[in-house]
Order: sequence, then structure tokens, then C-alpha cells
Amino acid sequence: MVEWTDQERSIISSIFSTLDYDDIGPKALSRCLIVYPWTRRHFVKSFGDIKTNEAIKSNKQIAAHGIKVLHGLDRGLKNMDKLKATYAQLSVLHSEKLHVDPDNFRVFTDCLTIVVAAKMGTSFKAETQAAFQKFLTVVVAALGRQYH
Repeated sequence: MVEWTDQERSIISSIFSTLDYDDIGPKALSRCLIVYPWTRRHFVKSFGDIKTNEAIKSNKQIAAHGIKVLHGLDRGLKNMDKLKATYAQLSVLHSEKLHVDPDNFRVFTDCLTIVVAAKMGTSFKAETQAAFQKFLTVVVAALGRQYH
């Protein structure tokens, strides 16, 4: 079980309370698909044209999925003390039905961290990053749980 300090909880809640999901979600997922092109394979059949960077950035389905992912992270924020249980069904879906490489979760969170840091600017201090990445790491572990 992960221990959360009051400061970590406060930092993580503060980050999510200021995020514009409609802006950050699409940017983070687009960045992931551009920087790590092998992650596109899960979207090719159902999300239309994602062959070029511009096509990815302007794809409404990619944008919507990026927003959906952030709302999924929001569920974790509301259930920080039971993240494994919160993401158990999603882990099964991604591993058994969708066959998503669990490393995709990690690379997405790296991209999300970059987008959030760029948005927050100088207020994204080392302590902020530490708490945010701790949260994301625990979420990634919970999502990857079914794979083990």
C-alpha cells in the first residue's frame, strides 16, 4: 500500500483542480502518439487518419480519448487509497481485450507530465513533480497489475 502525505495529496489535488481537461488531455495523448509512434497501433482501426503529426493533432477522436484518459485519472484522484481496486476492471480490459502494451501507460504519463509542466510553468517545482509522478507511477502500476 502506498502512503500519501497530506502535502502530496494537496499537491496532486491542486494540479488536477487547475487542469483544463479539454486542453491537456488531447495535447498529452497527441504528444504520446507522435513521440512514441508504436503506440498508434491501438488506434489505427478505430480512430481514422493518424498517419501524420498534423492528422493526430487535429483528430477529434484522439482529443476525446485524451480527455477520457484524464477523467480516468480523476477517478484515481478520488480513490487514492484504493487505486488497485479502482483500476482493476480497466486493467483487465486493457490486458485481455485490447492487448495494450503496459509500457504505453508509462510513456503516456511521461508526456502528460511534460504538458502539465509546460502549462504550470515556474510553479511546477521539484516537489510538485515528485508528488505528481508518484501518483502517476502508482496508477500505472495499478493499470498494469493484470499483466503480471
